Amino acid sequence: MSSEQAQSKGKKTSLMLGGLGIGMFAFGFALVPLYNLVCSVAGINGIATGANKAELVLTETDVNRLVTVEFDSTLNAGLPWKIEKPKSKLKVHPGEMHNISYRATNLSDKTIKVQAIPGITPWQATEFFNKTECFCFETQTLEPGESRDMNLQFVVDRALPDKYSTITLSYTFMNTDRSKI
Repeated sequence: MSSEQAQSKGKKTSLMLGGLGIGMFAFGFALVPLYNLVCSVAGINGIATGANKAELVLTETDVNRLVTVEFDSTLNAGLPWKIEKPKSKLKVHPGEMHNISYRATNLSDKTIKVQAIPGITPWQATEFFNKTECFCFETQTLEPGESRDMNLQFVVDRALPDKYSTITLSYTFMNTDRSKI
């Protein structure tokens, strides 16, 4: 093989590898919007924060039925925040609006911006748990040492099948500054 052929083959290989790298980057970049779209359409894991902002037509409260709503929160590794849940659980009547607050405190000496990612279990109950106001709809920024109450307003739809008597609402709090992860 002549040096000219070797150079040509090397250029071709370099172009192919460069194209592959660009393609991989584009695919990785597209995964987040695709994931959000799939979750939004399927109603999986309550990730569709904007879509879960329900336009509710409130009907009568079902006073003959109680559903237990459990609250859970997790801090992503290394996030120096403290989260205080409102309660560990609350018994609610379907159709009845509820307002609760989580309290967040930034324990660090830096300003930190966080996104709360909601999750509902069982996932089949996601479409029946309607958040009308939620701190998870927007990022939350706390200055060093700052504390803030973060509001959540929700209603459990009366159409929730009877087999679901307990719903767990979980939030994972994640630092939005990817350079500090």
